[in-house]
Amino acid sequence: MSVTLIFEAHGTTFDNEAHLSSGWNDVAHSPLGEQQSKEMGERYKDDHFDAIFCSDLQRAYKSAEIGFGTKWPIIRDALLRECDYGDLTQKPSEIVDADKPKHIDVPFPNGESYTETTARMKSFLDDLKRDYDGKRVMIIGHRATQYGIEHVVNGVPLEKLVATHFKWQPGWVYQL
Repeated sequence: MSVTLIFEAHGTTFDNEAHLSSGWNDVAHSPLGEQQSKEMGERYKDDHFDAIFCSDLQRAYKSAEIGFGTKWPIIRDALLRECDYGDLTQKPSEIVDADKPKHIDVPFPNGESYTETTARMKSFLDDLKRDYDGKRVMIIGHRATQYGIEHVVNGVPLEKLVATHFKWQPGWVYQL
């Protein structure tokens, strides 16, 4: 048996539009992000999920609520949060993106490292495999969420993941 996991990125936020790295800043969706969340719900209107998991940051859980309402259980989990950029929270994305490779093992000042975010994701995925065997679930999350999934499930090195430009697509499918 296995778990079928669909990963979706949260809708666009005001920080995204201002080219700021949110980290743990609990920023709201922009109107575009609300529209993207509605479109996500439309993409999956004929699908089935046993649960929708998302971080406890509003840009993730409101993406789920806007997209799916009460159609499936929506479960918030802090393990699915974005990387804590610490002192670089809400700094220009080009500065944070250029700094990411330095923070694979070394935490951002007053924040965390990608090794730490990946450990959170591994813990979450281990629980998912145990509790949702044979099920189909969705995770709505952040770049660090996906980095962790790609590293744990597909063995992609964190160094490669943080150096690769994020390219949106409508859902990534994984088998656990």
